[in-house]
Amino acid sequence: MANFTAADVKKLRELSGAGMMDCKKALDEAEGDVAKAVEILRVKGQKGVAKRESRTAENGAVVAVLAEDSTSGVLVELKCETDFVAKGDKFQAVAQAIAEHVFATAPEDLATLLASEIESGKSVKDYVDEANATLGEKIVLDRYARLAGGYVASYLHRTSPDLPPQVGVLIQLEQENAEVAKDVAQHIAAFAPRYLTQDEVPADVVESERRIAEATAREEGKPEAALSKIVDGRVNGFFKEHVLLNQPFAKDNKKTVQKVLTEAGVAAKGFARFRVGA
Repeated sequence: MANFTAADVKKLRELSGAGMMDCKKALDEAEGDVAKAVEILRVKGQKGVAKRESRTAENGAVVAVLAEDSTSGVLVELKCETDFVAKGDKFQAVAQAIAEHVFATAPEDLATLLASEIESGKSVKDYVDEANATLGEKIVLDRYARLAGGYVASYLHRTSPDLPPQVGVLIQLEQENAEVAKDVAQHIAAFAPRYLTQDEVPADVVESERRIAEATAREEGKPEAALSKIVDGRVNGFFKEHVLLNQPFAKDNKKTVQKVLTEAGVAAKGFARFRVGA
């Protein structure tokens, strides 16, 4: 048995974030040399990263960072394998650091983000891989959102009190209105719209919905003369379900979100919604 103390094990755990038994094994292999043990753990950790690539990461957290003047904001989803890791301080600190980096650097796309330097000599990809090795789970960063201009607000929702936020929303209004922004953000969290306006729905999606609506109506034996109106009605139903401004408002379903915004004298410019793993 190598000559090392409990204090050495504690120091190695603090330096590496690895478990006690892994630290003991590394110190034994390193013959009590803490620095060498750190290297051993890092090498084994990176091997573990490769092994974990095939695993699924469906837990995690959503983090938001907003400008002090509310003119911009970012939303970041960081995923892991288990809720045990998701609720840990280390994982949440990694997610927060990445979100703050995204806010500070405004990367053009995910590839640019992953290649950017988050710490001296360390890319975001390296930072995520290091967390992967330290936490012993597959950690995934594959999406973020940034909105800038006008008034930007956020809403984070916890699906369980002992977990970090699992649903996050950014809402961008042309004019400042904190109360309306909060209400609409909570609505988005609950009703998960896919588009802001009807015009944003891709033409191929609309065509597909029309085709399905017509085929369904024919299968149901609807009269030929009524098909056009039936199809239009069902496509409008699709818009009502998936377009934010067309949706019935969560707090008053007799009004659409558009009507609520109009009555408040504000206009929506954009939104982003993440639910962990979805």
